[in-house]
Amino acid sequence: MALMLEAPDTTHAPARTAPPAWLVVALACAGQFLVVLDISVVNVALPSLRSGLALDEQGLQWVVNAYSIAFAGFMLLGGRAGDLYGRKRMFLVGLGLFTLASLAGGLAQEGWQLLAARAVQGLGAAVLAPSTLTLVTSAVPEGAARARAIATWTAVGAGGGAAGGFVGGVLVDALSWRWVLLINVPVGAVVLAGAARWLTESRAGDGRRLDLPGAVLVTAGLATLAYGISQTEAAGWTAAATVVPLCAGLALVVLFLLVEARAKAPLMPLGLLRLRSVASANVAMFLSGSAMFCMWFFMTLYAQNVLGYTPLEAGLALVPSSLAVILGSKVAPRLMRATGPRAVAVLGTLVALAGFAWQSTMTADGDYLTAIMIPGVLMMLGAGLAGTPLASLATSGAAPEEAGLVSGLVNTSRTMGGSLGLAVMATIAAARTNGADTPEALAEGYALVFTTGTAVLAVGALLMWAWLPRTRAGRTG
Repeated sequence: MALMLEAPDTTHAPARTAPPAWLVVALACAGQFLVVLDISVVNVALPSLRSGLALDEQGLQWVVNAYSIAFAGFMLLGGRAGDLYGRKRMFLVGLGLFTLASLAGGLAQEGWQLLAARAVQGLGAAVLAPSTLTLVTSAVPEGAARARAIATWTAVGAGGGAAGGFVGGVLVDALSWRWVLLINVPVGAVVLAGAARWLTESRAGDGRRLDLPGAVLVTAGLATLAYGISQTEAAGWTAAATVVPLCAGLALVVLFLLVEARAKAPLMPLGLLRLRSVASANVAMFLSGSAMFCMWFFMTLYAQNVLGYTPLEAGLALVPSSLAVILGSKVAPRLMRATGPRAVAVLGTLVALAGFAWQSTMTADGDYLTAIMIPGVLMMLGAGLAGTPLASLATSGAAPEEAGLVSGLVNTSRTMGGSLGLAVMATIAAARTNGADTPEALAEGYALVFTTGTAVLAVGALLMWAWLPRTRAGRTG
């Protein structure tokens, strides 16, 4: 693999003019949008998939899990590959895999074909996602301009997750379930063409080869953990189908850390975890992600299962929240200039906490304005405010040759936090409803989820205030 990906000798190649920074940011954000959109857009199509491909309940679960497990498992490997073999190259490889797998999934005639395509989609996304953030941070010098670029990346990523329900509802209602996958093909092709034409290559591997033992261990460990988390909803937390993969995944991650401590050229230098900015921001992102990721899922369920909205109406109901996360992400750099990233991250978390606390008062007869729109706007405004400074801090303390790895770590923290949070919250909701499916019972279960999220965000805000570095405002924003 290392020989195949070795960069050609460009000593005598004519120098290329660097593309404008805004163009690099636009292309990177387009790739990030596709990755995040695909996590949520498929959920709306699951009922149609059941009839279209005759999938049972377990098969539907694996439509989601095949993507998320591959995505989480290969993320650190994808980030390090960008450092060693080139960020542009990995961007093109990841987006190419993602686009081709989307085509295969959209044309699938059997359930197994769709599941295989979703796994390859997740692999492509794991290679692509770290490169998107690395390209942004490499194209824009540290300071106010980079903070604004990261804010755009954060807004586009969060907007992709927010838009998933709406886009999926439109495509399923107007066309068919196949188009939630096929829509990626023309968009991916356009972004691929633009990236091949305009992006310039960068890497900082210094001739090092990939740490294969570390790559195998961390990929197997994270994928096994993700699999164990995915089993909790169907099997419960105490079943062997859950406990065994969770314990095996943790053991593999511990073994990975032991191997990395002795490796001459480790996949992840453990010194990175001793950087306060990297460690604290990733832990904060894990905690906030565990609450924030659940918001879209349970708000959509509340709108449809309790208030009786159609999938399209539920998607439209969350449009104000989608706009709020973009607004929060774009306002964050200005606040960071005045107060510093730590204060903005805490402020955003507290705003989101207020939204979660409000949403925890939901009832079976709630009205749109007070039961969905206002608390949803608060939750996502806070998410946008907090996400930009956390991503900025997580990528500011590492050396340039570790940029791809740090970007992979950021995405891994957020993805694993979201996956674990959703599994825990689904268990909490199910325990409260105790099998009842009346609107009143479901509303109580969903309300308890948001009460739990409020507590998680309170812990996150305290941790951010105590642990995030007090970086001078002028440096970050």
